[in-house]
Amino acid sequence: QVQLVESGGRLVQAGGSLRLSCAASGSGVAFNNYVMGWFRQAPGKEREFVATNRWSTRDTYYADSVKGRFTISRDNAKNTVYLQMNSLKPVDTAVYYCAASSSLYLVTTGDRYEYWGQGTQVTVSS
Repeated sequence: QVQLVESGGRLVQAGGSLRLSCAASGSGVAFNNYVMGWFRQAPGKEREFVATNRWSTRDTYYADSVKGRFTISRDNAKNTVYLQMNSLKPVDTAVYYCAASSSLYLVTTGDRYEYWGQGTQVTVSS
């Protein structure tokens, strides 16, 4: 069983920056083998893929809407994955979720992630 807890969400002005954190339970070895991802869900909208990372190969992939603005990273010693968000826009307003997958490859669909956090609210005002 893997437990994920997000933190760092808050109200921020458009153009500002924010870093989200996701703390995961489990051994370091197990965490190293998980593909980690970030998703978001705005009010009245379906869950949307944001970014994913595979530690063993340093592979990353981003949704077109956040390329050049968001960066996913992780600290395996702390069992934590981060999402650095820069140049935030009001359309980035959503509840952000981290997720973990046992897939051997980067995945962008939510149904391939077995574990999910409770989410953290990010609100970007103009």
